[in-house]
Amino acid sequence: MPLLTMHSRQISWTPLLLLGYLFYLLLGAMVFQLLEKQAETHFRDQFQLEKLKFLQNYTCLDRQALEQFVQVLMEAWEKGVNPEGNSTNPSNWDFSNSFFFAGTVVTTIGYGNLSPSTVAGQIFCVFYALFGVPLNLAFLNQLGKALNAHLLTLERWVQKPGRAQVVQTLAVVIFLITGTLLFLVLPPLVFSYVEGWSYGEGFYFTFITLSTIGFGDYVVGTNPNKHYIPVYRSLTAIWIVFGLAWLALVFNVGADLMERYLQLKWHKSDLSLAEGDTTKLEDEPEQPRIHIPS
Repeated sequence: MPLLTMHSRQISWTPLLLLGYLFYLLLGAMVFQLLEKQAETHFRDQFQLEKLKFLQNYTCLDRQALEQFVQVLMEAWEKGVNPEGNSTNPSNWDFSNSFFFAGTVVTTIGYGNLSPSTVAGQIFCVFYALFGVPLNLAFLNQLGKALNAHLLTLERWVQKPGRAQVVQTLAVVIFLITGTLLFLVLPPLVFSYVEGWSYGEGFYFTFITLSTIGFGDYVVGTNPNKHYIPVYRSLTAIWIVFGLAWLALVFNVGADLMERYLQLKWHKSDLSLAEGDTTKLEDEPEQPRIHIPS
């Protein structure tokens, strides 16, 4: 456990990190509540108003029949069936979509818009994830090591004698910018074009996916009114795997820098306290010594 030495006592800074973590969660909860609660109330009232208008236009239906129909729609959505369109919609379990689903299982993204509905499928999904998640972690670990090796090679190249600090910084910035373009900036353009989203929605989907948050509010290849190429979701799954490795490396570097910053800050505080104690001892006048003869 990381420790901080102060006045000959060892104080753990892990509780301080825990307090900061809890404070960050509380801050997020308050901000999300402030931003989303009023909008949720508005959409809920609007939905109830639409149901009333529907009953007024179709007097042959009563409220109970409408609620039953809404329940059928909800059950269909939970089973992965899009209520829009008709029975000619593409299957959610063709090979391309199944490959994409397998990728969301082993990467623990779990959008939630599609899940096995049969008992056999659910049991297989459990054991598939049981072995697939460690395999995915091992693969991402090796892929991260490969990316880190390239980063170390770049670092050794820029640290050769004669190269200015500006060149070193520029090389690292180019490395980060390249990954940002490949995994965060350019993919939203593709998703915006194919799915009909705005760039902000595409970027939101990209980051939520690569960070394995996976809310499921935006998922590629699920619009029944669009015709996708057969390998669209499979290519997306491959992009997700490499994007996960790159973003995990960025997160690890960020966490390492944050930990080093905290340790350096507390270390400086410890040194200043130690220097203060030393100065205090030096400033104290020496007590007169009394010689007592034997």
